Amino acid sequence: MRSMMQVVLPVVLVAQLLAAQSGYRAPENPAEGGGNLPMQAIGRNDLIGLHVYDAPELSRNFRVGADGTLRLPMLKQRINALGLLPTALETIIADALVQEHIMMQPIVTVSVVEYQSRPIRVVGAFRTPLTFEATSTVNLLDAISRAGGFNENAGPEILVTNTQKSATGETSQLTQRISIAELMENTNSALNMELHGGEEIRLPEAGRIYVVGNVKKPGAYPIKDGGDSSVLKALSLSEGLDKYAGKTAYIYRKEAGPGGKNEIPVELKSIVDRRSPDVQLMPNDILYITDNSGRRTTMAVLEKLLFIGGGLSGALVYALVK
Repeated sequence: MRSMMQVVLPVVLVAQLLAAQSGYRAPENPAEGGGNLPMQAIGRNDLIGLHVYDAPELSRNFRVGADGTLRLPMLKQRINALGLLPTALETIIADALVQEHIMMQPIVTVSVVEYQSRPIRVVGAFRTPLTFEATSTVNLLDAISRAGGFNENAGPEILVTNTQKSATGETSQLTQRISIAELMENTNSALNMELHGGEEIRLPEAGRIYVVGNVKKPGAYPIKDGGDSSVLKALSLSEGLDKYAGKTAYIYRKEAGPGGKNEIPVELKSIVDRRSPDVQLMPNDILYITDNSGRRTTMAVLEKLLFIGGGLSGALVYALVK
């Protein structure tokens, strides 16, 4: 009775001989064509690893075209790969080889070596904005982690825009607003959505209020609590009134419509003394504290300083408006 080694060894030698005759060499590492990434639908510009047994001229990597098709040697027809799983593409390529009388019974294997059709863009008020490919299961918190988390200017909501292209090239977009507080507190697990590529995760900066004039620290201050701010909060952020501050302040607010402006007088001393209710501020409001002489600047000057100038240091704003 022959030993197991006597049986196995000839089988191995035969397999090696067949491989040598076919000219096919297994890739040494996944980056050269053997890496089979998680099975997902194939998209434009993805890199496909194709192996056709006993056909070395076909056994290499092919890039899917911008139109979603593959052009293979010897095949007259282009192969439409867009939206197919690798197993489905294997069948289509095998059928095409038979129909064009190139091979009788082809054995075809398809793998995805590199995805370039599934970018996820993470932009806005993150520490390290980036773009990466969705080559594995990834969710919203994973993407936020890759971007280093939120920076100090982050607003209260994340905007997730999903862009999809149809087979005809038409583009559609759907944007969802997600509360950072709810996402991080895990009060609704559905908010930590799975990402499949084609999404843009945008985190707008928090709204700002501008405090200028006779305060100790003029400047622009982000609204951290979801848009709720007021005159007293603004004074707290700017470290209180200067010794030359007057009794009146003005809120300059841009209104809807081209060139719309609004000037709102505020009885500052009454608010500070708690004799009048606090006044709410909106994002992009300018709170201007006059001096005790009653002199004040104009909205045009403040716009030039804060909006056209692109933002100035607190000390420079203080010097210009006093």
